Amino acid sequence: MDATSTLVGEPATLSNDAFEFVRTLIHQQAAIVLEPTKAYLVEARLGSLARKAGASSVDAFLRHARAQRIGPVHQEIVEAMTTNETLFFRDAPAFNAIRLAIVPGLIRRRQDRRTLNIWSAASSTGQEPYSVAMILRECFPELQSWDIRMFGTDISRDVLEAAKRGEFSQSEVNRGLPAALLVKYFRQVGTRWVIREDIREMVTFLPCNLAAEWPALPQFDVILLRNVLIYFDLDTKRSILAKVSRSMARDGALLLGNGETTMNIDAGFERTTYEKAVYYKPKR
Repeated sequence: MDATSTLVGEPATLSNDAFEFVRTLIHQQAAIVLEPTKAYLVEARLGSLARKAGASSVDAFLRHARAQRIGPVHQEIVEAMTTNETLFFRDAPAFNAIRLAIVPGLIRRRQDRRTLNIWSAASSTGQEPYSVAMILRECFPELQSWDIRMFGTDISRDVLEAAKRGEFSQSEVNRGLPAALLVKYFRQVGTRWVIREDIREMVTFLPCNLAAEWPALPQFDVILLRNVLIYFDLDTKRSILAKVSRSMARDGALLLGNGETTMNIDAGFERTTYEKAVYYKPKR
């Protein structure tokens, strides 16, 4: 969007019309439900887009966007509003379950075909799938002769490009990444930390809107769908979990966020625990 005189001198406060435009847009495009109290989040998330467009305020930027047909600027708004909060080894009990229960069990049951498919379904800038990749490399050397396919998907193409680069700031590697793994699997380039190439190449990153049609993917042994269902309405949650069930091996494992569950949403899963972690298996 070009800077124009119509974008100068607009008030800094987000109008109700602008907020409702964003709420409607992200629900239509990504099925994400934005609570009525989250106007401040719109201002915070879209500030950089407004500045890049030459708008004097987020409200002015959105007024201009509302006057256009659906196009790239609207996709930028949707991507900016998706939550990309992530860190390495987020929720330690879940990763302990992967390391001590889920993967060892799969290795025993997959000895004949020697394949393993893992999906981080809301991978953001890559910390989650790279954490799993480091676990596999660190704890299961026998898997180096297996066919391991790992996928990371996200609705935002910007965060996917960042994930593909495998470069992280000091503050990002300080969040959840043990020092021993930092030294072993990363190299420092200037002020950035770059993940080792063999770990980066373990993960294929693809765009995927979970609320829309999914790309062609294999059947998965492990699916991490963490801290994303909470943003959808009930019908969308049911639709996503139904597709997850069809995408999983019958003895696979589904990991959700701490505040998420399949209970009272999809009866096709059974709850399983390992120490403090909860994960779900398809009912047989």
